[in-house]
Amino acid sequence: MIVVNCPNCGPRNSSDLRPCGEVTTRPDPATASLSEWRTYLYLRENPAGWVTETWYCRSGCRRYFTIERNTATNEIRDTEAS
Repeated sequence: MIVVNCPNCGPRNSSDLRPCGEVTTRPDPATASLSEWRTYLYLRENPAGWVTETWYCRSGCRRYFTIERNTATNEIRDTEAS
């Protein structure tokens, strides 16, 4: 069990939340190529170490927030409301 601190609801079991993946920068729709969109939509770095992720509180406040999580140890360093 991973306990994640929701900025609005407080500590929650990870089963109450939904991980939405790494935080990535969206390409500019006016100038992005198909290759850039494909990379944005489907490819992820997936490193072993600290990653900034977006999570959704589906059983509480129903808001998105970001966390810093170590993918190797599941240690959580920081949470922030989106």
